[in-house]
Amino acid sequence: MKVSRHAKIIELISQYDIETQEELAERLNSSGFKVTQATVSRDIRDLKLTKVSVDGGKQKYVIHRQDEEGMSEKYVRVLKDGYLSMDMAQNILVIKTVSGMAMAVAVAVDAMKWNEVVGCIAGDDTIMCAIRSVEETVAVMEKIRRIVSKGI
Repeated sequence: MKVSRHAKIIELISQYDIETQEELAERLNSSGFKVTQATVSRDIRDLKLTKVSVDGGKQKYVIHRQDEEGMSEKYVRVLKDGYLSMDMAQNILVIKTVSGMAMAVAVAVDAMKWNEVVGCIAGDDTIMCAIRSVEETVAVMEKIRRIVSKGI
């Protein structure tokens, strides 16, 4: 439950400018996660979220990038927990995920910063990744297989 909640938090802060723990808790509760402000506070600490300024003097939560290795582990965990299967259609990689996890897994794939991946579009349980070539699609599939089978 914690891993899927963390994945949802990553998805929410990527999608919305969330300023407060209370706002994050409301969005999580609306998404089916029953959380308290204390739980959200621990999650923010666990995920190493920080606030940055945005337009108009407001702030929003973002993932703190200083500890790349630690964040990489979190993305690997999200990918492993959400992944179900994948298939390719030329240079399009289609990844099937656990229901509700596609956005978080897409964020994880994007965070891997693989040069072959042009970008990802996510629905509820399906991700379409545009890859630069057919050969590179095969290479990305192999990278994902290695991650989900053993962790990198």
